[in-house]
Amino acid sequence: MPSSSSAVSDSGRPVPSSLWRDGDFRRLWVGQTASQLGEHTSLVVLPLFAVLTLDAGAGQLGALRAVGQAPILLLSLFAGAWVDRWRTRTLMVLTDAGRALALGAAAVVGLLGALGLPALLVVAFAVGALSVFFDVAYQASLVRLVRPDQLVRGNSALEGSRSAAQIGGPALGGALVSVLSAPIAVASGAAFFALSFLSIRRIGRRESVPERSQRSQCSERSERPPRVWRRIHEGLRHVIGDTSLRTVCLASAAFQFFFAAVMTVYLLFLPRDLHLSGTAVGLALAATGPGALLGSLLAARLPSRFGHGAVLVSAAVLGDGVFLLVPALHGTAVVTVPALLTVNFVFGTFSQLVNVTVMAVRQTVTPAGMQGRAAATITFVGMGLTPLGSLLGGFLADVWGTRTTLLVTAAGMLLSPALMALSPLARLGRTLPAPPETAFPSA
Repeated sequence: MPSSSSAVSDSGRPVPSSLWRDGDFRRLWVGQTASQLGEHTSLVVLPLFAVLTLDAGAGQLGALRAVGQAPILLLSLFAGAWVDRWRTRTLMVLTDAGRALALGAAAVVGLLGALGLPALLVVAFAVGALSVFFDVAYQASLVRLVRPDQLVRGNSALEGSRSAAQIGGPALGGALVSVLSAPIAVASGAAFFALSFLSIRRIGRRESVPERSQRSQCSERSERPPRVWRRIHEGLRHVIGDTSLRTVCLASAAFQFFFAAVMTVYLLFLPRDLHLSGTAVGLALAATGPGALLGSLLAARLPSRFGHGAVLVSAAVLGDGVFLLVPALHGTAVVTVPALLTVNFVFGTFSQLVNVTVMAVRQTVTPAGMQGRAAATITFVGMGLTPLGSLLGGFLADVWGTRTTLLVTAAGMLLSPALMALSPLARLGRTLPAPPETAFPSA
């Protein structure tokens, strides 16, 4: 029999009381870390490949980023429905394999000198589509893999690995593009996804899939299980019906729309206006990572001390507002790189503080059987406009120039904290409401 300090999984295997003694959690953590490294490396490598190798213009770069982000709008809701219905391990392994193959093929074609912009668009869409499924799946996987009292530590570990990926991914991608070649940099993303595949496929614990149990109950009652559209509707209904989650969606949509526009122009502004190398661009972007690590630490203390609402609004104002300084930068790399490091560090700190606090709110007010659909719905609403934001950034940069566009789009990011400040989300206190025990009925 397992000791009193251990839980027992559905397959009868004991769940270790210490999170880091749990081999399956370690495999999830290693796989998620490698996947995030591959994702963050690719987010920098593919645009830099287009700008530095294919001499892509602002409009073309905006189109490339929009194509990579389009799956968020097209597939997020379906991803949530699938995640709540199937084993997350299976979905994560398949998406890792697909992304490794896509980037591996792109690297080979690039080494042959035949990788043009149309092929790059296809690769960006494929990687973006598979990343949507992986990102929703790993969030739901943690809830199924560990005990409820281990969720906070588990989330902290996964968010920490995401922060580490923000440090290493852009720096590695920028350095490889600059020092070696763009195809080698693309291959590094494929290697990370392959490592994630190898780690996650070794998870041995059998998952308890909420909708599998629901379908069994429906069969016993001779009822048909809910269709995919019904499951999607339940996720939308849960998020829209909760005041806090509804506000998170609106504020996230405003932020992500303008942030996508900012980043499209930013990736043009650094190499072309400030004349920074690929290595310097990667270094500047990587400063977000140490800031995110600090933000994760602050998120464990500040909301319980000052209140979740106050922390969300103030952190969003500071993190978003710092980008208003970027258009004013001039001069050599000796001046601009330290300034960019500071801007990205501040942004990383306060944006991560917002992210972790929002995740705590979402997980607290959402029942276990709705976690995948709630995460996917917020992703769909919050990030669904990012392709349009990327296109807008590229269009405005062609019309107004990069500096003016950066100023306007950075100011637009402040709409997000304004929406939170005017909503009940700003009044959330030091403790969050108790989570509901059940989701909306499917029958």
